[in-house]
Amino acid sequence: MEAVLKTKGLLSFPSNPNSKSFFNPPKLALRNRFNLPNSLKPKSPNGFSSNLDGFKKNRIFTTNPSLIGVKKATKFHLCKASAAVVPGGDDVPEPEKFMGVEVVTLKKIVPLGLMFFCILFNYTILRDTKDVLVVTAPGSSAEIIPFLKTWVNLPMAIGFMLLYTKLSNVLSKKALFYTVILPFIGFFGAFGFVFYPLNNLIHPIALADRLLEFLGPRFLGPLAILRIWSFCLFYVMAELWGSVVVSVLFWGFANQITTVDEAKKFYPLFGLGANVALIFSGRTVKYFSNMRKHLGPGVDGWAISLKYMMGIVVLMGFAICGLYWWVNTYVPLPARSKKKKEKPNMTTMESLKFLASSPYIRDLATLVVAYGISINLVEVTWKSKLKAQFPSPNEYSSFMGDFSTATGITTFTMMLLSQWIFNKYGWGVAAKITPTVLLLTGIGFFSLILFGDPLGPGLMTFGITPLLAAVYVGAMQNIFSKSAKYSLFDPCKEMAYIPLDEDTKVKGKAAIDVVCNPLGKSGGALIQQFMILTFGSLANSTPYLGGILLVIVLAWLGAARSLDKQFTALRREEELEKEMERAAVKIPVVSADGDDNQSLGSSPETSFPRNS
Repeated sequence: MEAVLKTKGLLSFPSNPNSKSFFNPPKLALRNRFNLPNSLKPKSPNGFSSNLDGFKKNRIFTTNPSLIGVKKATKFHLCKASAAVVPGGDDVPEPEKFMGVEVVTLKKIVPLGLMFFCILFNYTILRDTKDVLVVTAPGSSAEIIPFLKTWVNLPMAIGFMLLYTKLSNVLSKKALFYTVILPFIGFFGAFGFVFYPLNNLIHPIALADRLLEFLGPRFLGPLAILRIWSFCLFYVMAELWGSVVVSVLFWGFANQITTVDEAKKFYPLFGLGANVALIFSGRTVKYFSNMRKHLGPGVDGWAISLKYMMGIVVLMGFAICGLYWWVNTYVPLPARSKKKKEKPNMTTMESLKFLASSPYIRDLATLVVAYGISINLVEVTWKSKLKAQFPSPNEYSSFMGDFSTATGITTFTMMLLSQWIFNKYGWGVAAKITPTVLLLTGIGFFSLILFGDPLGPGLMTFGITPLLAAVYVGAMQNIFSKSAKYSLFDPCKEMAYIPLDEDTKVKGKAAIDVVCNPLGKSGGALIQQFMILTFGSLANSTPYLGGILLVIVLAWLGAARSLDKQFTALRREEELEKEMERAAVKIPVVSADGDDNQSLGSSPETSFPRNS
């Protein structure tokens, strides 16, 4: 507690003679400490002066020698501690603001928002296009996706991260950004204008046909990777755009140039802006996919649509580079502490041991793995039905444009509702919404596939076939599941780390990143590969996939229920500790004229706060 000088460099303390909540140090202490006259001795009818010795031992009010021999009483007041000295008369100029926000902050946030919009606009176009290419290509189907994710996408992602780590050690941050993003822009431009028009010349179609005759139809998926290798390369590059450009480049740059206060205020707006980008890009895909209707016979409408969409991707890519250059040139970067935070570098075996040792982390890991497997099981089966309903690339792409727009609108709405759900129903209900949605829509989807024929006459009264109904229900399942993930599942997962102690929090997150994220992403693909190779096709394995989905989602709900109990208990324990800390604070209370010697402390010998 520090004293503030009011008169001649003396310490002064706020006092209220009519209040017992402030301690007014009696003048008697000053008289004994600095040999003041007896006339300054306060009256003490209740014997306050008997505690003077203990008081003197713990008090040092000032070292100002001018106090010795003071003839006139000076008021001393107890003041609230403060960490800063009030500056003199120098006026600090207010930073320039626009609509309540500092202009310097807007110079960072507005370009970052535009960069994020462009990046996610491209990602939606690329994500929809990659599915159209690999699913609707001749000699391929949705069965290629599990093999592609496991045996091509995963190794290339690992290889890229190793290369990125090497480059980050030898290049500056600016050079690293351009070195990473420019090959993506160049590839997507080359694919639309060179690779796709020449695909019949560069794809080994005859070799793939001979291998398929020799190995049998159950190897259609793996052999399709060889048959349409350039489309598969596009698929992998589109996947890497989401993980590299969004997660590594953009968020790394955003965290580099923003402060914590700016991040708290503006990062949630980036999430809403991402869904606005999803809506606009979905409309863009829809528009260019419908160009085939206005072209003459014999014209490859999908090739023309692809050129337009890849041209937009290239333009958006250059816009991202331009915004990055502008921020680095004209915006001052905030000062950073050079102290680095230690993060455990856990091996896979260490991560597995840590996961097994903590029930809380184990339940949290179950949530992450279950979501990855569940969404994969339904999504690939749905895309196989989508190809059956829309075999043309333009029709398939047009539907995916509508799908992306609907996903953006639903996610935007769910993000606005998520705060109300957390406040009204709490963490437990919010954590169970995603698996419940996935379970209900998954049951409807697999029921239409398995029992569509008996339901056919009833569905025809509504003007739809069982196949189209399965496509729509599968689309609803994907839309609501992804919306619930972005707005509820991800916040719940991050909140679950908060009440943990620092060691468990850091190690648990590292273990889940090492083991659970890859297992969740590739687990569903591995299950589907086993089913396809065992039963011959994805359609034949549908009943078993539905049963596996049911078991996984029920385990997910059980883990969410268990984690809710542990999370609530930890939160209560945390609140109890805070209450105990507040109750442990002793505040001595003495009246101003010494007529009362009362204290909130339990002992009369409690030390008073000391000023020097």
